[in-house]
Amino acid sequence: MSISTHLAPSPATDQQNIKVMLVDDSVVIRGLLSRWLSEEDGIEVIASHRNGEYAVKDIVKADPDIVVLDIEMPVMDGMTALPQLLKLKPSVSVIMASTLTGRNAKISMEALALGAKDYIPKPSGNHGVTTSVEFRRELIAKVRALGDSGLRRAKTIARPTIAQPASPATEAPVAAATAGAEFSLRPVQRVRPQILAIGCSTGGPTALREFMTPELISAMRHVPIVLTQHMPATFTAILAEQLGAQTGLQSGEGIDGETLKPGHLYVAPGAKHMLLAGSGADTRIVLDDGPMVNFCKPAVDPLFSAVSKSFGTKVLAVILTGMGDDGARGAEIVANNGGNVLVQDEETSVVWGMPGATARRNICAAVLPLNELSKRTASILGGNFG
Repeated sequence: MSISTHLAPSPATDQQNIKVMLVDDSVVIRGLLSRWLSEEDGIEVIASHRNGEYAVKDIVKADPDIVVLDIEMPVMDGMTALPQLLKLKPSVSVIMASTLTGRNAKISMEALALGAKDYIPKPSGNHGVTTSVEFRRELIAKVRALGDSGLRRAKTIARPTIAQPASPATEAPVAAATAGAEFSLRPVQRVRPQILAIGCSTGGPTALREFMTPELISAMRHVPIVLTQHMPATFTAILAEQLGAQTGLQSGEGIDGETLKPGHLYVAPGAKHMLLAGSGADTRIVLDDGPMVNFCKPAVDPLFSAVSKSFGTKVLAVILTGMGDDGARGAEIVANNGGNVLVQDEETSVVWGMPGATARRNICAAVLPLNELSKRTASILGGNFG
């Protein structure tokens, strides 16, 4: 009896479908995910396997854009299969899927470091998966975001040069573009920041590791850093621990009532929005258990809005890779209140959703590749605005 399934391709359409391979040892889960995804326009499930060994054998022939890869499987688990899949098809986007346990959260974070693009926590048991509206929404959103991003890259659109303001004193916005998306840049505000606020989502953990260069880490020692990365609670604690180990800064999940200190990195805890209250040296963290914002909790918009209220013109906000548009409205508040907003460019982003939505509001002082973004952030934190 076959334990792997090739599905008949959908009829050809003018728009290229996102091709998905499912790898999970549960036939119920494979069937359910296949049905959910196949019901979506522009998404096609082209293969379904019950362990990593079959996925590795089939990856070249099936040629998927996305692999949804379970962690715990017999014969060959997800972590064993992951590097082999990426070696055989480097362009494939892998989404790790696992039940939300501390062990699986650590494994998922390791998978991101090895090249997986994202993860999705599965509710416990088949019943939990079948009844979870949020799990279905998140799965479809991540497959579509990563798939659309990959298809755009496959078209090899030439990347135009991004124009930057010729002088910090320039008053008129400057036209700019990246991969066909047009926007204008604002002049850099020549006010030294007293806080760095960062928002990110899909691809964020990997981007953060590259973003946190020694030069930037040195500059961050003089200001508090607040960060919202879209993650469940178990994941955010691990992320804070990893960032602390990398940077040498005091790093942890934000605690309600905690006073902000320079050189400390505060990560918004999963399932809570992280806000601020007070101002200056008396600014403290407020954790909010309100409803999701932009389908996210924690969300970037509430953090950026609160940061702007507490610090006014002395805010530097940075948006890294991520799907959706969370952070764009909060960044606009920061910019309109005299702060500076920088975002990652499309070419170096896993998904140019959040940074792209922000850039298109014409509020950014710069839209840069990740390595240049890090240098620019360090420069502005140090009071160098040129």
